[in-house]
Amino acid sequence: MATFLYKLGRFAFRRRHAVTLLWVALLALAGAGAATAPAPTSGSFSMPGTEAQRAFDLLEERFPGGSADGATARVVFKAPDGQKMTDPANKARVDKAVADLRAGSDQVASVTDPYTAQAVSRDGATAYIHVAYKANGMELTDATRDALTKTGEEARDGGLTVEIGGDALQAMPETGTGEIIGVVVAGIVLVVTFGSLVAAGLPLLTAIVGVGIGVASITALASALDLGTTTGTLATMIGLAVGIDYALFIVSRYRAELAEGRDPEDAAGRAVGTAGSAVVFAGLTVVIALVGLAVVNIPMLTKMGVAAAGTVAIAVLIALTFIPALLGYSGRRILGRKARKALDGGRSDADGTAADPADSEGAAKTVVLGKKDGDREAAEAAPNGGTRWARFVLRRPIAVLLVGVVGLGALAVPAASLEMGLPDDGAQPTSTTQRRAYDLLSEGFGPGSNGPLMVVVDGDRDAAAKAAGTIKKLDGVAAVTPPLPNKAGDTAMITVVPKDRPSSTATEDLVHDIRERTGDDVLVTGQTAMNIDFSQKMNDALLPYLALVVGLAFLLLMVVFRSVLVPLKAALGFLLSVVAALGAVVAVFQWGWLGSVFGVEQTGPIMSMMPIFMVGVVFGLAMDYEVFLVTRMREAYVHGERPGEAIVTGFRHGARVVTAAAVIMIAVFAGFIGASEQMVKMIGFGLAAAVLFDAFVVRMAIVPAVLALLGHKAWWLPRWLDRVLPNVDVEGEGLRKRLGDDADRPADPDADRPNRLVGV
Repeated sequence: MATFLYKLGRFAFRRRHAVTLLWVALLALAGAGAATAPAPTSGSFSMPGTEAQRAFDLLEERFPGGSADGATARVVFKAPDGQKMTDPANKARVDKAVADLRAGSDQVASVTDPYTAQAVSRDGATAYIHVAYKANGMELTDATRDALTKTGEEARDGGLTVEIGGDALQAMPETGTGEIIGVVVAGIVLVVTFGSLVAAGLPLLTAIVGVGIGVASITALASALDLGTTTGTLATMIGLAVGIDYALFIVSRYRAELAEGRDPEDAAGRAVGTAGSAVVFAGLTVVIALVGLAVVNIPMLTKMGVAAAGTVAIAVLIALTFIPALLGYSGRRILGRKARKALDGGRSDADGTAADPADSEGAAKTVVLGKKDGDREAAEAAPNGGTRWARFVLRRPIAVLLVGVVGLGALAVPAASLEMGLPDDGAQPTSTTQRRAYDLLSEGFGPGSNGPLMVVVDGDRDAAAKAAGTIKKLDGVAAVTPPLPNKAGDTAMITVVPKDRPSSTATEDLVHDIRERTGDDVLVTGQTAMNIDFSQKMNDALLPYLALVVGLAFLLLMVVFRSVLVPLKAALGFLLSVVAALGAVVAVFQWGWLGSVFGVEQTGPIMSMMPIFMVGVVFGLAMDYEVFLVTRMREAYVHGERPGEAIVTGFRHGARVVTAAAVIMIAVFAGFIGASEQMVKMIGFGLAAAVLFDAFVVRMAIVPAVLALLGHKAWWLPRWLDRVLPNVDVEGEGLRKRLGDDADRPADPDADRPNRLVGV
């Protein structure tokens, strides 16, 4: 593989005009497709195999035109102190609001009058209008939402307190701010890392091009493939992350090759042949994690995963072709000014080469003194931070390992109390109208009124009456409406109001009790039941998904590293960092620790998508760092260095780049913590914490400590397995021989090298 990628890198470097035009053309083509394609809808949401979904399907069949899965809104009114909603003036304002809502949009399916639907509180201070729509929350037009909010404002002008809740006001989550913050921080980190505006600009430019092509393609195909408006969100986040990472790795290696005196074309080929191999396999692990979302069997998640995986594939192709093409334009300007001067000043006409006193990562300062009879002498003038840290770990591997494992283990303890669910309006900030409407309903009608259950009886009137009677006797039930039959009389709907709030465990227990006590012909659905079923489905899929992703990635890393223990260590370290991050999420968002610091106004269950989402995203990024860092170690080991020396070499060349990549990703994800949406805030916090733990504790501390303790055994592979596994030459041994670099390498001091690489 290294040899093929070396040729590809040199080809892209030489044909840079054609390669650049090709990528620009692809971006323009995708953009044109997105601009001319039909506007995407929200995409259909379904959960095959769940009772809530079966009930919705039955309602659609037996109550045609009922829009059972459409959006809803609750316009909540509260009278001024000393007045009641039944007072003539207040009642007139509510009647006008009902009329305005019915005439406000053709997307309205029904509007209930609170005075005929028993939607006035016992004390008469609160009333609410229930509005049902023909489309779901993401499909409502701006005009429909404007009509809803305008109605509330007009009633509010009359002296009433008016707030609006429900998913009718649901809008696309705003992610642009977080992305902008991430890009700005990425630029700063890259400038500091490389000391060159050109080197800093390349990863940003190529990442934006890759994300642009990916997201534009998703937009162009959204309507035809029912991808929905939210599918590109995950693709944008992951594409931006890996796009910057992969470009970082290639550019960093190119600078290192220039510093060793290579001519730019050869340096580009070598960078793609070595670091590019790591990029390919790192990209494959991310693709596996994202495509693996299909095991959850929720079509929306499957589409999001496949779309994001396509964006990752584009990022890999850009790193292998577009980056070397752009390097052809930059040449040695990719180095900082001081590095270029040192390189130019040290070049010898007689002997031919000299190296930049500072290597491409600003790491160990190495000077190539000369070249005679194929031998090159090098002297290390000053070790960089990565070198010093690696040597520290080598001196105290047990202490570093214990501190890292115990520290992450302590952070993981809260994860044992993880409660999963989906947030409702009660998790919104108190400044929002949705949260204020939620509180008004809870105060006037009880917390369960914010999430009524819809019970569907597949039977005649007698069966429906029997089911209603059974449900009334259950604990946790506040109210049960009389059954509402369809025209054929073979199906009925019953509305059940729980005593507790929608996201509580008591409401979840009530849903299970109804299902257990009423028989197979009674189905429970509604937004609350859908959320409960969704959480259960995600919980059931977590272990199979984890086994699939980690298992396939283990096999892939075994091929990359020609080792059994290194992939095992990578997988275990990843699990430790993810569980620690989940523990931090539980402590902040479920227990409320430091909640005020992160803007958590209401504690509650952790979003049910969070564990699987973290596994998929963080696994991909963690394997990026693992592959890049450990591949450099294996490359040094295969080329003659002892295990400890190889660890130091890997950190000397890779620590600064991995650190920069991790800081960029933490900044990208942390930018979402400031969002008003609790769900977005939780995702940002969880991913930022997971990358922090994985990059700086697992990859930078636990990994070198474990490798130091294992020594030669870390690279052990049974001979029979060595014969079975394909040799992809990620470390570039075949490339090195092809280019004649073995003549420049000192003799291998260990004659038993094969026995140390492959077990007997």
